[in-house]
Formats: sequence, C-alpha cells, structure tokens
Amino acid sequence: MLGSFGSSSREEEDHPTPTPTPTPTPSDAHLFPQHQQIPPQGFTSPAIHMRQLLISCAELISGSDLAAAHRLITILSANSSPFGDSTERLVHQFTKSLSLRLSRYTATATTAARASSSAVNVPDSESDEAVVQSSYLTLNQVTPFIRFSHLTANQAILEAIDGQAAIHILDFDIMHGVQWPPLMQAIAERFPLPSLRITGTGQDLEMLRRTGDRLAKFAHSLGLRFQFHPLLLFNTDDPTSVAAAVLLLPDETLAVNCVLYLHRLLKDRDKLRLFLQRIKAMNPRVVTVAEKEANHNHPLFMNRFIEAVDHYTALFDSLEATLPPNSRERLVVERVWFGREIEDIVAAEGDRRRQRHERFRSWEVMLRSSGFNNVALSPFALSQAKLLLRLHYPSEGYQLHTLNDSFFLGWQNQLLFSVSSWR
Repeated sequence: MLGSFGSSSREEEDHPTPTPTPTPTPSDAHLFPQHQQIPPQGFTSPAIHMRQLLISCAELISGSDLAAAHRLITILSANSSPFGDSTERLVHQFTKSLSLRLSRYTATATTAARASSSAVNVPDSESDEAVVQSSYLTLNQVTPFIRFSHLTANQAILEAIDGQAAIHILDFDIMHGVQWPPLMQAIAERFPLPSLRITGTGQDLEMLRRTGDRLAKFAHSLGLRFQFHPLLLFNTDDPTSVAAAVLLLPDETLAVNCVLYLHRLLKDRDKLRLFLQRIKAMNPRVVTVAEKEANHNHPLFMNRFIEAVDHYTALFDSLEATLPPNSRERLVVERVWFGREIEDIVAAEGDRRRQRHERFRSWEVMLRSSGFNNVALSPFALSQAKLLLRLHYPSEGYQLHTLNDSFFLGWQNQLLFSVSSWR
C-alpha cells in the first residue's frame, strides 16, 4: 500500500452541479508550481505524496473546482507513466480516469470523452473485444486471484457433489471456461463415473459456443459424459429469466457458480435479492461466490475513489513484486483490464457504472437474508490454495486468511478477494 489516508472532509454526491470556475487562491498555489514538477516533500514518501495529490484532484473535481483540477491533472500526467514503477503506473491510470470524469463538466471535451470511454469500456469491434478477452487470459496467468477463486470454488463443488451420479453446474458469465478443466479432470477420476452438464451464461453466443466446444473436446479426451448448454443473458437485471431459461432435470445435482459476477447486479438491490431467491428456489447443493474485497459501490464519489486507490495500489504493487520490470504481460493487464475497471469506478456514473464491488460482510448479509447458510470451506481447500501460492506465486507478499468459514486473499495487509460457499 502507498499509505493510509483518512476519510475526506467533503461528502459530495455523484453528480455535483458545475459552478463558475473560481480563480485559484494562494491557499492552493502549492499544488501548481510553475515548473510543473512535484516538489520535494521532506520525509513524505513519493508514493504517499502522489496518493495525496490524486485524492486532492478528485476532491477538486467533486467540488466543481474545474480549473484547479485541470492544472493538477496536468502535473499528475507529467509525473506518471505506464512504463514506470508501480506508483507511476497507478497514478497514470487514475489520472486518465480523473481526466475523463473532469471532461463530463467541460463541454469542449464531451465528444472526445465519449469516444475514449467507448473505446475502453464498451468494445465496438471484434478486435477491441479480442484485446479485452486476451487481457483476461493474461490476468489469469500472471496473478493468483482468479486461479485462487476458481480452485477454491471447484473444491467446494467437488465436496458438495461427492457420490452423485449426475452433476449440473450453472456458471454465470463462463467466459472462456478456464475454471472447469481441473474440475472435469477430478470428476473423471471418480468411480462410478458421473455425468456432467454445464450451463454457461454470457452475452456473446459465439464465445459461448467456442467455450462449449473446447470443454466438450476436453471431456471426450477424459472419457467423461458431458453436455454444454449456452445461455444468453442480455438483461442480467431480470432474475426471473434465469429460472425460466435453465433446464433442470430431476436426477441431477445442481451447483451454482458466481465467480466475480454478483456485483454486476448491485445497482438494484431488490432485483439482486430476487435473483438470489430464485437461485435458492432451484435447490442447489452448493453456491460458490467470489468477489473483490472492496467497497466500490459507495454512494459518495470520494469514498469510492479512496477505496479504489487503496485496492489497486495493492494490485499494482503485487505485479511489481512478481513480474520483471519490462513485462509485456503486466502492461497489458494494467492498461486493458485494471485500466478499464479503474475508469469505470472513477469516471462512469449511474447505470453505466458496472464495477460495484462490496465487501464480504455485505454479501454475507444479502445471502443470509435470501435463505442461504454459509458452508465452511474445507482444510483441504485451504491447503490447495496455499500450495497454489507457494508453487506459482512464491512471494511473501501474498497473504491467505480464513474468516467466517471463508477465504480471503490479499497483498501485504490489504485484503483483495474473497471466496465463500453457500447452501
């Protein structure tokens, strides 16, 4: 982490009313030196100082001090780079996103902001989408967070379906299906050999078909009886569509997988609760949940912003410690995947904002209120997670914690992801 910082004294809403641009006063003159470089800060580390400047810039935008915010963005841009150390790279991504947020209140930049936002957040061509999907696969390779989530969820599913002859997995937003080959291999080693059916949801039918084909070929190589059903969910806000569209067979044992998915439904809590109730009504043997351990859904922009700075500081620091300085993979993950997330949290508003993460305690309340009970993750699942970190990510910075029968993976003293199991 770059260092702790108290809550902002400003508690501005997401949509501040633009006011006439004030003339800078002597009190903020220290933020805007004429030579456009960060001045020496005594005993304050550069990382902490840059963090404070980012927060100051967000406060200026939140308070509609647009001219001062623009000047500070100029300074931050001059002192950051996508090719520098972890602090410079982090500041670069946040500065770009603050610039986009600022442009919402600057009429001359509206068109450029929309074009930039569209190019990053909503891919409008096959090549854009291919870059995004490629960055996800790279993220899965160079960080332990997705593999940790998949491995732990798979173990919970395996233990829940032990001894069952027919298994049905409903996977929300299956993407490339990289979670399932290890589970399929484990199932194929059981006797008598069970059958496996996966219903994978998504918003791209062609991607779902390619994922199904890959999984079917792998299942055939294992001698596993396997079926794949693609399920297009164009409107993820309609929970009743899931219950109506999923084919449930009476002889199958159902497992529901929600890895980095539920936060997308948080913009309407009533519909999210209805979604969870519909899932509960399907009577699954287990529901696995993985989410980021951060509150990026606070109604006040400054609270969201500070949470995001802390969360992504830890992520960028972990990449700094585990990948070489000239790593192309790191650049892709930070620029394409994390960059899109940061931009969404900082610059997007209303229904356009998708990154609405909340902490485990919020998910715990929502799941329990929907009729679910927490199922303790097993000691074997814990040993597997520890082995994953030791063999593939041998850095002492990664920390694994157990709390409320659930697992948390973080960097140093910052918790970043949680995995839990419910029934």
